[in-house]
Amino acid sequence: MSRVFVDTSAVLALLNPREESHESARGVFEKLRAREVGLLTSSFVLVETYALLARRMGLDAVAAFRKDFAPLLEVVWVGSDLHERGLDVVLERRVRDLSLVDAVSFLVMRQRRIDEAFAFDRHFRDEGFSLLN
Repeated sequence: MSRVFVDTSAVLALLNPREESHESARGVFEKLRAREVGLLTSSFVLVETYALLARRMGLDAVAAFRKDFAPLLEVVWVGSDLHERGLDVVLERRVRDLSLVDAVSFLVMRQRRIDEAFAFDRHFRDEGFSLLN
């Protein structure tokens, strides 16, 4: 089974009808479900997603995400080694708006040989990954 990495930007677009990319996210998600593609993310993406959902849509949105969407995801739990390697990437790149979450995502994708991301974040494309959006 092929797998796609799921980023916070895609989750927010999918769950928030006010997001500019909402309709695109819905279309991509429907295609991924039809293809029965495995959805993979990291625990860092989950933390970022929970925080942004709470701020933008409230705690009911966090609870709904946790109950209905998070179970669809295979989660790579970030330990100290991956965290430190991600921080190394951020510091080596010296790109001010590259987040630790994104850097860890790139490492996970390479480690798992995943080249497609369900994301609306240009950093994935800049890193050489294909964006499904």
